[in-house]
Amino acid sequence: MRITTSSARRRRAGYGAAAALLGLLAAVGSPAYAATDGSVDRTPDAPPGGHSTQAGTTGAAQGAAQGAARGAAHGAAQGTPQGAAAHGAAQGAALGSTSTSTGVPLGISRLAQGAGRQVAITIDDGPDPRWTPQVLETLRKNHVKATFCMIGTKAQKYPELARAVAADGHQLCDHSVDHDVTMDHKPVAYQRQQILDGKAMIEKAVPGVPVTYYRAPGGAFTPDSRAIAAASGMRPLGWSVDPKDWSRPGLKAILSTVQGKLPQQPTVLFHDGGGDRSETVAALKEYLPWLTEQGYSFSFPARTTP
Repeated sequence: MRITTSSARRRRAGYGAAAALLGLLAAVGSPAYAATDGSVDRTPDAPPGGHSTQAGTTGAAQGAAQGAARGAAHGAAQGTPQGAAAHGAAQGAALGSTSTSTGVPLGISRLAQGAGRQVAITIDDGPDPRWTPQVLETLRKNHVKATFCMIGTKAQKYPELARAVAADGHQLCDHSVDHDVTMDHKPVAYQRQQILDGKAMIEKAVPGVPVTYYRAPGGAFTPDSRAIAAASGMRPLGWSVDPKDWSRPGLKAILSTVQGKLPQQPTVLFHDGGGDRSETVAALKEYLPWLTEQGYSFSFPARTTP
C-alpha cells in the first residue's frame, strides 16, 4: 500500500509525540518531591478519608501528564511535524502544572512564605462559637497571624466569628460548603459548587475581605478542584505537619509531632472546629512560644510561588 507524504508526516508526528509523552510519564512515576501530608490529588480508585490519608503522586505531576497527553494528541491529530508535536506535548504539560490567568499556581502550597525560619499556622473546620475565640486569644497573646480554613455553612451561621478572625489580620481560606471528604469522587460540577459556594458564603460573612486559599476537605484534591480554586484566585493549600489534633490524641502526642524534626518552612495544621478542641488550644499555648524561642517567625502559606 502506498503511503502518502502527509500520512508519513502524521505517523512521524505521532512517534515524536509518543516519545515525548513517555518521557514525561516516566518523570511522573518518580516525582522529585513526594508530599508528606494527605493533601494530594485523588484518583477515582483512591479511598476517601480524613487528614491521615497516605500521600501519593503529586498533583502537579499528574496535571503535567494529563496536559502532555492532550498536547501530544492534538499535535498528532493536526499532522504537525515531529518537533511541533513534541512541543505540543511539552506545552500541554506546562499548562497542566503551572498557573492560571489569575497568576495563582495550580500546585498545592505546603511552604510558609519567606526564605528563612518561617512557619505558617493554619486552623481548620471553624468558625466555632466555643473554640474559635479561644484560638484567637491565644494567637493574639503570641502575636501570631494564621490562616483560617472555614467551612462555608459555619461562616454563614457564625458571621461575627468570621469577621473577628479577619479583624485580627488573619488570612481566610475556603474549606468548601460543608466539608464533604468524598467530594473528590463526585462530578466536577459538584466540586465546583462546593468550592465556589463555600467561597461565596465566607465572602458574604466577611464583606470586602479576600479569600486567598482553598483547602480540600481531608486534603482530597483533584486536578479539577485545584484548577477551579486557582481560577478563582485561591491557592490550593496543603500542609507539611499534621499532629492529628482532630482525633484528640492527647497534648503530649500533639506537641511531640509539632516540635519534632520540622521540614523547611513548615505549614502546620490545627483545628478550631469539628469537636472538642481543648487539646488544640492547650497545644497552641505551649507551641507558639516554643517556636519563637527556637528562632522561628510566623508568616502565611506561599500563595504565588510554586
